Amino acid sequence: MSETTLSPEDNKIITLARSARARNGAAEGAAVRDETGRTYSSTNVALPSLTLSALQVAVAMAVSSGARSLEAAALVTAGDGPSEADTLAVRELGGSTLLVAGPDGTLRQS
Repeated sequence: MSETTLSPEDNKIITLARSARARNGAAEGAAVRDETGRTYSSTNVALPSLTLSALQVAVAMAVSSGARSLEAAALVTAGDGPSEADTLAVRELGGSTLLVAGPDGTLRQS
């Protein structure tokens, strides 16, 4: 699947994830879209006392803002892709689409 076949909304969350990652110089960037179309973007957190993946942060942001479900999620990383915990966090809110892209925005899996 090429990026050109994605919906504009899915392209948007990949772009938001890429922007967050680049802005913070982080290993990962993520973005999610909730049931109302609101989007949340984040990067991973790596502190001595707290470690969260970018997807975990984005899901937590959505939930703490009142989201009841997710339409889609995107992860931008040079690494292997989402962990099992990342996938479960997205699926727990009904997210049926999980896009994984490289730092250049090239879609690697959906």
